[in-house]
Amino acid sequence: MKNYILVFCVFLLYACNVETSNTEDITTHIKEDFTQYVNPFIGTSKMGHVFPGATAPFGMVQLSPQTNFELMFKEDGSYNSDTYKYCAGYQFQDTTIIGFAHTNFSGTGHSDLGDFLVMPTTGELILDPILTPTQRKGFYSTFSHDSEEASPGYYKVNLDSYNIQAELTASDRVGYHKYTFPKSDDAHVILDMVYNVYQHNNKNVWTFIRVENDSLITGYRQTKGWARTRKVFFAMQFSKPFKSYGHKKYNEETYDGFYRRFNQEENFPEIAGKDVRAYFNFNTEEGESIEIKFALSSVNTDGALKNLRAEIPHWDFNKTKAETQVKWNEELSKINVTTLSLDDKRTFYSALYHTNLSPIIYEDVDGKYRGLDQNIHSSQGFTNYSIFSLWDTYRALHPLFNITQTERNNDMIKSMLAHHDESVHNMLPIWSHYANENWCMIGYHATSVIADAMAKNVGDFNHERALQASVNTANVRYFDGLGDYIDYEYVPDNKSHSSVSKTLEYAYNDWCIAQIAIQVGDDSLAEEFMKRSEYYNNVFDASTGYMRPRLSNGDFRENFDPMDTHGQGFIEGNAWNYGLYVPQNID
Repeated sequence: MKNYILVFCVFLLYACNVETSNTEDITTHIKEDFTQYVNPFIGTSKMGHVFPGATAPFGMVQLSPQTNFELMFKEDGSYNSDTYKYCAGYQFQDTTIIGFAHTNFSGTGHSDLGDFLVMPTTGELILDPILTPTQRKGFYSTFSHDSEEASPGYYKVNLDSYNIQAELTASDRVGYHKYTFPKSDDAHVILDMVYNVYQHNNKNVWTFIRVENDSLITGYRQTKGWARTRKVFFAMQFSKPFKSYGHKKYNEETYDGFYRRFNQEENFPEIAGKDVRAYFNFNTEEGESIEIKFALSSVNTDGALKNLRAEIPHWDFNKTKAETQVKWNEELSKINVTTLSLDDKRTFYSALYHTNLSPIIYEDVDGKYRGLDQNIHSSQGFTNYSIFSLWDTYRALHPLFNITQTERNNDMIKSMLAHHDESVHNMLPIWSHYANENWCMIGYHATSVIADAMAKNVGDFNHERALQASVNTANVRYFDGLGDYIDYEYVPDNKSHSSVSKTLEYAYNDWCIAQIAIQVGDDSLAEEFMKRSEYYNNVFDASTGYMRPRLSNGDFRENFDPMDTHGQGFIEGNAWNYGLYVPQNID
């Protein structure tokens, strides 16, 4: 879905009368309020892969309503396909909200994240989101789209079950909540550390919460999901002291040492376990607002506190909202469309908005970040980014960034090179997020991003270092049929799935490496990888006119259907559209 938005944006750049501006021009003169044209819901399909929440451009915090709780597996162990609908945590068709999470993917074809779900409630304290063990209503609330407002950097909705108005905004690393309550002696804010997007029973590895005082909470969670070893730390600051607090554990406790001496469930300031939900109790007057600043860090809780104090040192929700909207207007005004109808402008700027959601800033305000080696690093001369969905983004998003985000794209390439240096495989990212490589999809398309930037003279990254990282990546023989590709000069279909797609995409990536080598002046590597870039010829069947799966004995596979998109040697495509995939040799 994201690809269609990106291609549409790039098409409009050439099809319409547009003016592009550089960043220096924008900060001194923004022609109009471009955020008025953005509808974050545009692009929300029945698969629900777009979130409508509050975030700054490329922000680490992507604060969004979560509308259901689906486990990845059914009780019989089979896959629950409904969980895939909630890749971004939100489904437009839903009528319930279970809370607001601080990390979300947008536009991806797979799921993770959904960290630190916060939900305000009133009345009896309920700590189960959907149904209690006795089948009573959980802490979710019904809502209506009529009460929703969503614009860049801001989200608002009425939680009808509690008569609470929820408002969200965010800086780069801090989510800012504002909940306006009715009069209540039983108002609660639930911090659900069990919830995940793409939840399975063993996704949470460990959770820790520390009650620092009557309004400040710190902690972290480690999960094992699409990212195998992912740690996120937080600092949560309330605008008002809570009167009491507690928690409930949802995992079986096999050993708890001498902590068993305490009643840990109520007003005990250390909370630790695999699956934990905490709560904080308040008295509220009619129309009283409780605000929460929720900062993230990949490093530690001290980093989260530094982020909180640096980015939102005040208690002025509207100030943060306005500052983030200015950031969004600066990004959106880089392309000034002058010839579209109002509806088309909304579509265009909504699409442009979605292109600025990720990759995300992935370092604290002091430049520290958790690396792929799980050690703490400091960025030197760049801002570190994460969420590289490169099979999806090398075609259109990064080329667009070379027009609209030259400084960021330069930093993203430096982040990819840092990933390579931290990788025990000595590889550039394939599909990486939150200090993890998840190995999704095929090819090594970071090479395309690097070659494109070099061809357009974008960035000051080290070209020799980029060439070596690309060559290293292209020679990891145990990666996804790559050794066979090197030996056979194609990927044999009886040795690897998606064999034709891999052959074609490896050949294109090798051409990109050859272009990098030409610019660096390494004739030997340029010749080697130009030769490899011709390997696409070895899966072309001249007798049928199609790219076709080929076996290790040299024969083309029998029982071949060029229209079929499953089991024919292609991934997310077939012989018809992949037959056009020789971008290094269009003729």
